[in-house]
Amino acid sequence: MSDQHPNSEIPAHHSAFEHALSHFSDRFNSAGPVKIVAIGSSSTAGEGGIAPYPCRLELALRDPYTWPDGADRFKNRMIDVINRGKGGDEAPGERARLQRDVIDENPSLVIWQVGTNAVWKACDLNEVAVAIDAGLKLLLRSRPGMDVVLMDLQYAPAVLSDNRIKAAERMVEIISDAAAANPPVNLFRRFDLMRKWHKIEKNSFDRMIDPSDVDRLHQGDWSAQRIGQALCEVIVNAATRAPATLS
Repeated sequence: MSDQHPNSEIPAHHSAFEHALSHFSDRFNSAGPVKIVAIGSSSTAGEGGIAPYPCRLELALRDPYTWPDGADRFKNRMIDVINRGKGGDEAPGERARLQRDVIDENPSLVIWQVGTNAVWKACDLNEVAVAIDAGLKLLLRSRPGMDVVLMDLQYAPAVLSDNRIKAAERMVEIISDAAAANPPVNLFRRFDLMRKWHKIEKNSFDRMIDPSDVDRLHQGDWSAQRIGQALCEVIVNAATRAPATLS
């Protein structure tokens, strides 16, 4: 019988961030609390009674055994993930509240989830692109001691329909281009990760999407948990990678 090799695509994982989270790492390795702000729309704020990814990320990051060397490295750090999600919001509205909801909080890391409502509501994608770029430049200029992660839209039936799929694919490209144009912003490719859950792992949309959501748009409990776990993995990796590999 031939050797059986595991499928490296299962379970699906997010690739490592391009840039190290040096500011978050510095804060983690010094005294005092560590603050993360998550800004976005309903999948950040929470929808339909589903606990959203920010609270799941907070719990995962607070677990000392999430970190290399376990409890010895953790040093009793307190990590807070502040939720600044607002259901129905999109990049122009989020850009307008970045100062109050993010910059004034002085976090060491911000996660900006964006793009889904632009497709769902058929927004002007050029206007959305301008707002994302302006928002990233504001964050980088205002808080040079803050790391930024940009998260793209969810892979859900509501944005995969025939009348929306082209806009969804363009929105994914817009977000990717915005991150690339504003280093050291990292990109969390949620759309591609969820696509892998569905296409490669063969998880149904009934599992991935909130079954009570008639629009088939919002993530369910299972996928919200996995987004939190995936974010935790890439954050820990980027915050603890060896100095020689820092970008």
